[in-house]
Amino acid sequence: MVCTICRRLYERGLIAGQDGNVSVRVGVDALLVTPAGLSKVDLRPEDLVELGLDGAVRNGTRRPTSELAVHLRAYARRSDARAVVHAHPPVATAFSITGETIATTALAELRYGVGPVALVPYGTPGTEAAADAFDPYWASHDAFLMAHHGALTLGATLTQAHQRMESLENGARTLWTARALGAVRSLPDAALAELDALRQASRPAER
Repeated sequence: MVCTICRRLYERGLIAGQDGNVSVRVGVDALLVTPAGLSKVDLRPEDLVELGLDGAVRNGTRRPTSELAVHLRAYARRSDARAVVHAHPPVATAFSITGETIATTALAELRYGVGPVALVPYGTPGTEAAADAFDPYWASHDAFLMAHHGALTLGATLTQAHQRMESLENGARTLWTARALGAVRSLPDAALAELDALRQASRPAER
């Protein structure tokens, strides 16, 4: 499944070259993560690396993703997260370069399916500082723009984490197009409150 998701990220233009990384929880205390240095479109099951939640390698011959610290932090802070997808969606990332997040007040699907999108301050990729930058946002967000870098999404399943990444980029493209056509109009407050209530009702009880 990890390899399938990586191919989808590539085919939809959400990653290029060696970009991106994916992880998923397996069992109680283990993860499968993508390796460093490989184009994700070429990934094979035997390339994946199995780790403990402490980051110690348990199985695999390759080095795990260089951005492992962010993945480990996500699982440590969010017990409901079972998968993490990091990609470089072009339009969503462009929002982060301008210092702007992606507002969810104009698109019902984005508001419900993805929720609020945090703009995480820049941290050098692969460092603990990059993971630290997420700490104020884990509890209240499932989607994150990483300033001058890319995006990250969480999910209760790998499919959900991937869908959120696709929806994030689609929402960014839609808002960008709407701006070219004219002013972006938000949904009424009552409609937003109803979407928020529906989203909250669909979430696991434990966060």
